[in-house]
Amino acid sequence: MDLLSKGKTNQYLKYAIGEIVLVVIGILIALQINNWNQTRKDTEALKEYLGKIKSHTLMDIQWLDTLTVYRTEMGRKCKMARESILDKTEKQNLPLFMSCGGAFMDYYFKPNTSGYEALKTSKYFGKINNTHLDSLLTTYYRLVDDIAQTENSYNDYVNSQENYLSTQFDRSLILAYAFLPQDSLKIRATPQARYYEDFAKYTASPPYRNVIGLAAFQFDAIVYQYGELKKIGREVIKEINVITE
Repeated sequence: MDLLSKGKTNQYLKYAIGEIVLVVIGILIALQINNWNQTRKDTEALKEYLGKIKSHTLMDIQWLDTLTVYRTEMGRKCKMARESILDKTEKQNLPLFMSCGGAFMDYYFKPNTSGYEALKTSKYFGKINNTHLDSLLTTYYRLVDDIAQTENSYNDYVNSQENYLSTQFDRSLILAYAFLPQDSLKIRATPQARYYEDFAKYTASPPYRNVIGLAAFQFDAIVYQYGELKKIGREVIKEINVITE
């Protein structure tokens, strides 16, 4: 009987151990599946963040293209006007000087940083930390800050010159000529020659020419910064495509 009882006890122990092993294996498999699912969810969440950054970067590049066209063309006109000043041919080139008024317009590059800021404050940022993409994004937004400083410096100076001009000139005729349809001006009591006369005085003033001189060379520097940012932006998009595809 003792042998029989001992045999049954051994069988029970083997059975119990087998059950425990199966339970442990089941738990490990469940944990592994859970880890797989969590990894998949984390990957999808990261892809969503990166997708937003890619979309915003593409929009940034499009806006940079627009700003590049404007600043390149306005810089070209200001350079011609600066040469005209040196050649003392301003009177013959009054329409050119009038068109340089665009250098007074406040233009700022305003990137969409919401996607990048959201990623930085999320738990998924660690997945790209110290990677090539992280380095590219850091460089990209450092250049964004550099551009903001350059544009702010230029626009602040222009605003100071424009404020001074506003105290020296009645700009009503100048603004009317610049923004109203030419046909509508022909039926006004003010003769056409008066608009040109006021514009000639306005464009001959030192503040106006100071802005022309600044735009003539600083727009080249700003356009160069735009080009560098677009270059890094395309690298960001390329790296995101590698990660997400």
